[in-house]
Amino acid sequence: MIAVADIRSLGSFADPSRRNSSAREDPASNVVPLFADGALPDIEDLRLSEDDRRELVGWTIACAERLLPLFQAERPDDDRPHQALAAAEAFLRGELDIDAVREKAFACHEAARQAQDPSAVAAARVCGQAVAVAHLAGHSRQVPRHTARAFPGDRSRRDEELAWQRMNIPARFDAYVYDGD
Repeated sequence: MIAVADIRSLGSFADPSRRNSSAREDPASNVVPLFADGALPDIEDLRLSEDDRRELVGWTIACAERLLPLFQAERPDDDRPHQALAAAEAFLRGELDIDAVREKAFACHEAARQAQDPSAVAAARVCGQAVAVAHLAGHSRQVPRHTARAFPGDRSRRDEELAWQRMNIPARFDAYVYDGD
């Protein structure tokens, strides 16, 4: 049996350093370094450091981008979720501060309130939560929850998307996102 600490040290293919063929073949290359002191994020801390939030935002953007077409199918002229994801990317590059990004997250939730289709609503919510991670890391815990709502009546597609998210989360945040709350 693998201990929890061993599982948390495993990396995912979302890690750019692992995107070569040798990484997929060598199980030892599946190890992702943790903090220099080996600590994992505190599951009780909804804020986390800005560096941690930046790392989580990278993952949440990837999750939201995969769902964005569900929103665009209903509201093709509403670019608020897309603008919010662009703002989150600007935050990652250090070009926008947290307050500017938060405004874009609020706009996503307004877009969700205006959508009718449950898939579109959930997709906009995922975008809003993804972007809000720049402000508060705890929002990352809502990404899988809203993703599950994006596929009413299609368990296979829902499970596929949730599995993708779980496989691609930075390993050290797995317990933070999935076991927090």
